[in-house]
Amino acid sequence: MSTKLKPLGDRLVVEPIEQEEMTASGLVLPETAKEKPQQGNVLSVGPGRRDDDGKRIEMDVAVGDRVLFAKYAGTEIKIESKKLLILKESDVLAILEG
Repeated sequence: MSTKLKPLGDRLVVEPIEQEEMTASGLVLPETAKEKPQQGNVLSVGPGRRDDDGKRIEMDVAVGDRVLFAKYAGTEIKIESKKLLILKESDVLAILEG
């Protein structure tokens, strides 16, 4: 991706992982029937938010992490025909390991 996004504060850019287009029984799901993705790969992270004293609080999420996030969280954007999400760190429910 030639365009670089640098999120601010406690925000991160995630590339959602789309779910399978076919069910286990072989039915093809139309776009309108598919669930909204809830997993994604972190592409970039902001520096973290500041506390009341102005000190920076580091992010728990890092570039390359695979995360689970709230279903309707974040702002969806499209860059170079790629769907991306800008999320707040608090929208991330878990980091998937392994």
